[in-house]
Amino acid sequence: MKEKLVFQLMDTHAGGDVSRIVTGGIDLLPGATVREQMHYLRDDADGLRKLLLHEPYGIPEMSVDLLVSPSHPEAQVGYIIMEVMGYPIYSGSNTICTATAVLELGLVPKQEGRQRFVLESPAGLVHIEALVEDGVVEAITCEGLPSYIDTYHASIHVPTIGDVTYSVAYSGGFYALVDAAALGFHLTRDEERDLAECAHRIVEAVQAERGFSHYTLGDVGPLPFLHFMGPVEQVADDFYRSRSTTYVHPGVICRSTTGTGTSARLALMHHEGSIKPGDKLETVSLRETGFIGQFTGIREENGGHVVENTITGKSHVLARSEIVVNCADPLVECAGLHHILTSGHASPE
Repeated sequence: MKEKLVFQLMDTHAGGDVSRIVTGGIDLLPGATVREQMHYLRDDADGLRKLLLHEPYGIPEMSVDLLVSPSHPEAQVGYIIMEVMGYPIYSGSNTICTATAVLELGLVPKQEGRQRFVLESPAGLVHIEALVEDGVVEAITCEGLPSYIDTYHASIHVPTIGDVTYSVAYSGGFYALVDAAALGFHLTRDEERDLAECAHRIVEAVQAERGFSHYTLGDVGPLPFLHFMGPVEQVADDFYRSRSTTYVHPGVICRSTTGTGTSARLALMHHEGSIKPGDKLETVSLRETGFIGQFTGIREENGGHVVENTITGKSHVLARSEIVVNCADPLVECAGLHHILTSGHASPE
């Protein structure tokens, strides 16, 4: 008699970054808010994240988004983001993918033209605008988190690289922002491995030297991300474009430019006085995909400027599937799963 655990997925991607949306088979999680549900998953049921991001079911470059019940009356659906480094409270690409899945699943009925709805992330409410044409979700615009510059043009010595000038932005996580050309990169796909190795060395050096604290969240852990910035090209009075790429984990360069990385760029461009509210920046990835960030406004918080912004991109549905978990498989670890999978309460086959 073998134990069988099953749950349902919709695989999607935005800009090349694959997000696996868990659409069914998971019990209601404890917690009064989506943030509290995330904490429960992180502390008491991390088996789901590990299962879907490691062999034989997944790879570290993927992300997972679990659909959950929202706590706020304005939100139609809640979601929890899982990545190889843990549980980020927000992600632009994951939000674009989740919003698309919510429409494809009918949790929010599709309407031709532009429609608006609200999701609840661990970071709070996220207002979504979807563009639907002939029944196809052609674009998702979501709010980026309020972003700001924590550090501007600091310098650090990195072994094997030399002195590196970097800035640090918060945009849902802390990002080191570095000039790609100054480090010898053109941001082409053949540089991907070298970019990952270079970013890892810089991030390790920054982590060893200092920590960062958000003005309301406090200590959010060591700086995890690095964003390589290419030259900025002005293509219209209010529209800019820049090649970009984001490092998120040892060996992992994102396929997309990332929504939070794009928000970080907007914060830096505002800090340097090179954009004004209403301007847009398209970041272009190593794979020639792009997200468009729009600088929508400024507000004063904690004695400094916080940049309000939106991120626009498109998500594609790759597959709908049912995952079957065989706990007798030596490559599969079922600990941390039974108590949250609906099928885990059933009798073994």
